[in-house]
Amino acid sequence: MSTQVSDAALTDSVPTPPSSSSGFASAFAMFKNGKSIAGLSILAFFTLVAIFAEQLAPYPPTQINATARFQPPSREHWLGTTHLGEDVLSQIIWGTRGVMVVGILATLIAVTIAVTVGVVAGYTTGWKSESLSALANVFLVLPGIPLIIVVASLFEDPPLWVIALVLGLTGWAWGARVLRAQTMSLRNRDFVQAAKANGEPLRRIIAVEMLPNLMALIAASVVGTMTAAVLSLTTLSFIGVIPVSNYNWGTILNWASAQGAFQQNQWWWYLPPGLCIAAIGVGLSLLNFGIDEYVNPRLRSAGERARAMKKRGMNVNDTLTQVRQISTDTSPASDGDPDS
Repeated sequence: MSTQVSDAALTDSVPTPPSSSSGFASAFAMFKNGKSIAGLSILAFFTLVAIFAEQLAPYPPTQINATARFQPPSREHWLGTTHLGEDVLSQIIWGTRGVMVVGILATLIAVTIAVTVGVVAGYTTGWKSESLSALANVFLVLPGIPLIIVVASLFEDPPLWVIALVLGLTGWAWGARVLRAQTMSLRNRDFVQAAKANGEPLRRIIAVEMLPNLMALIAASVVGTMTAAVLSLTTLSFIGVIPVSNYNWGTILNWASAQGAFQQNQWWWYLPPGLCIAAIGVGLSLLNFGIDEYVNPRLRSAGERARAMKKRGMNVNDTLTQVRQISTDTSPASDGDPDS
């Protein structure tokens, strides 16, 4: 007995290839969990503070008030004043701009070079791949902080873009090596080979076929590079390598240390910038945890299981029996089976 299949059924049975828009949408799905949203919210807050520093700061950062020296937090000065009567809150707000400018600019430079070198080195073969890999190895062992010290000594007042440029040029090698290894595994996949067989140009294969599958690694490289850039800037500013005229949280800590704020327990001068540095680190760490949860299937399934338990009012830290109960309740029961 033969069966006839209609043309519509045959058309429905053939899987349609995913569009580029859906590919990019799935690539950015890593930012939809709670950790990523919390981390992005913290970074967005500091970015808005940096953009609207003029409107948010109650006083100019260098405005001196000799009658309000070393004052603790009050209604006029929410975070107290310095040894010259300068408003600490205004300095922190203006210092946010320096931190975010260096962090974002250094990250853009480093990630752009890492993606270009890593993907091209992973996709190509022969001397091109080996040359780019050797270049990444050279920059991998290049000391970044001593180079910044040398460059800063060449300027009386080094601008922020110079500091960001040095940090970006010395911070791309590790991300390039990781992207090269992942690209080498992608270039032999079926969808890449099909694109090559169709005669698609190299730029379209990289942009449409490969980059959506590398977005998790690129996002992790962004987080790591920005973390290193922020910490390097604040550390170099605190030890006095970067002039104190460049406002950022590290220079505020430098001033507080030089004027004995730590010994005199003037916490309103050194504690808020330290908390801001910690908040940036927490935001970047949450974003990194969110990316790890998306990339790692075990972490992703554990997070989904924990959220399912919370919806049912269960304690996440309870024993495994509740997890089995969830899987039993969500599985379809078969008819006539008393054990289902």
